[in-house]
Amino acid sequence: MYKVLLVDDERIIVEGISRTVDWNAFHTELAGTARNGLEAMAFIEANLPDIVISDIKMPGMNGLQLVEKVYERYPHIVFILLSGFSEFDYARSAMQYGVKHYLLKPCNENTITDALTEVIAELEKEQSKENFMLNIQKELSKVLPHAKEQFLKELVTNKTYGQRDWDDYGNLFHLTIENDKVQLLLFQIEGNFEFEHMFAVKNIAQDVIGSSNVLLSTTIGKHVLLLIEAVAEADQLFVWLNEIKKTFSTYYKMDATVAVSDAGAIIHARKMYRDTLECLNYQFYLGEGSIITQKDVERGDDSALKPFFYDEEPLSMHVKSGDWSFVHAELQNYFRLLADSRMDMHLSKSYVIPLYISIVRQGKPEEINDYLKKIASFDQFTTLRATEQFVTENAEKICLNNFHTHSKKHSSIIHKMILVIEEHISNPALSLNWVASEILYMNADYLGKLFKKETGEKFSNYVVRLRMDKAMEEIERTGDVKVFELAEKFGFGDNPQYFSQVFKKHTGFTPSEYKRSP
Repeated sequence: MYKVLLVDDERIIVEGISRTVDWNAFHTELAGTARNGLEAMAFIEANLPDIVISDIKMPGMNGLQLVEKVYERYPHIVFILLSGFSEFDYARSAMQYGVKHYLLKPCNENTITDALTEVIAELEKEQSKENFMLNIQKELSKVLPHAKEQFLKELVTNKTYGQRDWDDYGNLFHLTIENDKVQLLLFQIEGNFEFEHMFAVKNIAQDVIGSSNVLLSTTIGKHVLLLIEAVAEADQLFVWLNEIKKTFSTYYKMDATVAVSDAGAIIHARKMYRDTLECLNYQFYLGEGSIITQKDVERGDDSALKPFFYDEEPLSMHVKSGDWSFVHAELQNYFRLLADSRMDMHLSKSYVIPLYISIVRQGKPEEINDYLKKIASFDQFTTLRATEQFVTENAEKICLNNFHTHSKKHSSIIHKMILVIEEHISNPALSLNWVASEILYMNADYLGKLFKKETGEKFSNYVVRLRMDKAMEEIERTGDVKVFELAEKFGFGDNPQYFSQVFKKHTGFTPSEYKRSP
């Protein structure tokens, strides 16, 4: 029902129109009457009618003044003006306020109802337009977030937008950039995750940074992308990013790596996106869960970079010998050099794989194939730390296996050398060179070093000490043994004098003195 206000200073006209018009037939109701413009204005302010039927000539505030004042505050209210013949031209000045309907006095029921019919048709048409626009706005509000997301995807991937394009879309999406500078934030969730986790990161980021600072957001593949107003204070941005990561980790027990572009104009968004993807590649060096900026990946002039060279042979030799202390230190040095090179992740792996193969080849022949099958694992490594850990763990296994193998082998050789010494203790020719060449057929220097490592003393010292110990045992056992007999029995041949000198040096006594000692 449309509410109607009837305004006229002549009571007879007000009563006549009130009674003659079948208001319900036109889906209207006579909401009230007024005798002049002042009373009408007070009623309008209190009740907001849809239609006002008003005389023009009235005391206090005439109809035209009423129209002007109402139009300023309530432009949707429709007027039907009543006027005498002499006032009609004057009444047309009300057209500037949207008044289209004028009735000459005296007017009958038909003229009034015809006017009402036209006015109601106009109101319904206007209402239909408003409903249409409301529905459009409602539907637009539903699709606007998706449209914004799609726009950001196109902005950073396969579209080239100029400043005019951005201005158009900025107006469409009601986006303004205070300082004309923006930044891109690219989030990558680590580990296995669902879409809901990406949605959570986006919402947490918008809450922390503030919706006024986040211009657009979307997801591209496995990444969450935010376009924000450039942050003047880098420390503030890092505070926000750490809070986002901490909140996400608290709720979902997962970590996220963040790549941050430099600040720039919106028309350079594509380059910013490529920069953030490049930053994300350096997660390989900086580790999962890092916040990576352009400064972290700056390398200067790429043409000045020297090829990465590393001689694998010394490392391989120490793996073969089982020297884990050297191998461990050298691997740490190798991966430190690789990290400093800041090569592309795939290029870095192409250097590590040959090193791994070189290490593997030093293992047991029957185990080499199993180690080589593990090369496929390199595809899964997203950080240099994970790659280093994998290589180090396998190198340690091979190295320690070799050490134990060599230890057993060495112990066997040394045991055999000791048996040879005891068996040939009386032979003056007993020496390291004689054992190496005549008995074991091995390199004398190698045997000497091996013997010293296993027993803690040189071969010659061991032989002398053993001969003196056995000589003392012989003296203690027999009591009256001759010096020349001792010399002959324990490898000094026919040189008892030299035997006596060595015996005294070892025990502090000559053989004769030792026999007399208690």
